[in-house]
Amino acid sequence: MAPFLAHEDHGGSGDPAAVPLVLVHGHPFDRTMWTPQSEVFAASRRVIAPDLRGYGASPVSPALTDFGGFARDIEALLDELGVASCVLAGVSMGGQIAMECYGRFPHRVRGLVLADTSPVAETPEGRTARRAMADRLLREGMRGYADEVLEKMVAPYADPEVKAHVHRMMTATRPEGAAAALRARAERPDYRELLSRATVPALVVVGADDTYTPVAGAEALHALLPDASLCVVEGAAHLPNLERPERFNAALAEFLARVDARV
Repeated sequence: MAPFLAHEDHGGSGDPAAVPLVLVHGHPFDRTMWTPQSEVFAASRRVIAPDLRGYGASPVSPALTDFGGFARDIEALLDELGVASCVLAGVSMGGQIAMECYGRFPHRVRGLVLADTSPVAETPEGRTARRAMADRLLREGMRGYADEVLEKMVAPYADPEVKAHVHRMMTATRPEGAAAALRARAERPDYRELLSRATVPALVVVGADDTYTPVAGAEALHALLPDASLCVVEGAAHLPNLERPERFNAALAEFLARVDARV
């Protein structure tokens, strides 16, 4: 049985017809990466932000072997909280997990927000690199990795408080959880065919200076989806929801209004 995920459950006092929003964090972070969104959108709808298994306050074991495990955990959380359907929003690995969720329980997904992410399966070289990084994190811990990638996760010019928050999340992550997720991520499927058949609206977001998932990849993802809008966030790299929350929130608010209107 899937472990019960640590989570925040905000709002619910706004419009009862507003579709709940579920926020899926990336690697190697936790639910606090969504604070700028939870604080704003809880005024109008229910907002749920879980810690994925192996991250934050959620349990590490039993370790996951594929993205299906993350999706099963999220579906179990929705069941536990009585959420029949929702908008799923994910950044980076969280976006890929949102894609996996859509493949497994599409009837519960009313919209997809895919930020700084890619639907493409990992390359052979990428699989090797992710497995090697998993071994390194177990051997060395998170600090060296966090120091190395901080200014790729957020732009070098990012606000110092944002940098400090991102670095804290990375160094607080347990190596066992991060390593398990890296191995699962190495084996992820290709989601392009699934997304080309999507029947729900989608919002694709990308930081203009993202080097992990560049703008060209976001444009390709946008073109793939039958009903999607694209938002390129200037002055941001891989985590625009933290680096430029006002711009990210404006795009998200517009998208959520469109989903709500479809009811």
